[in-house]
Amino acid sequence: MDVRPIKTEADYQAALEEIERLFDAVPGTPDGDHLEVLTTLVEAYEEQHHPIPFPDPIEAINYHLESRGLSDRDLEPYIGSSALVTEILSRIRPLSIDMIRRLHNGLGISADILIQPYSLVKSAA
Repeated sequence: MDVRPIKTEADYQAALEEIERLFDAVPGTPDGDHLEVLTTLVEAYEEQHHPIPFPDPIEAINYHLESRGLSDRDLEPYIGSSALVTEILSRIRPLSIDMIRRLHNGLGISADILIQPYSLVKSAA
């Protein structure tokens, strides 16, 4: 097994190709071990060179609802009245710290995502 650090984009692409070739390798076999080591190296390289930014908090809430078949109404125990939920999802009002805590504890949405700043729209009033 020839394992080397991933230092360049060419090394990264070669590692991805090797992972694809070994994708169906059985765990505990030499190929399975090689696959495990390569994926660890690729993950480390990607964290450093291709970080994935957190999604926007409102987009994350909407995704959470959609992916679980929930409606805006299901947010009321965590955010408040239906009017308040509408204002939050419409970006008229920001999430409060208490809302973030309740969304995190109740729905499991990452607090790291929810605490990020995001743009608001100006209300018509």
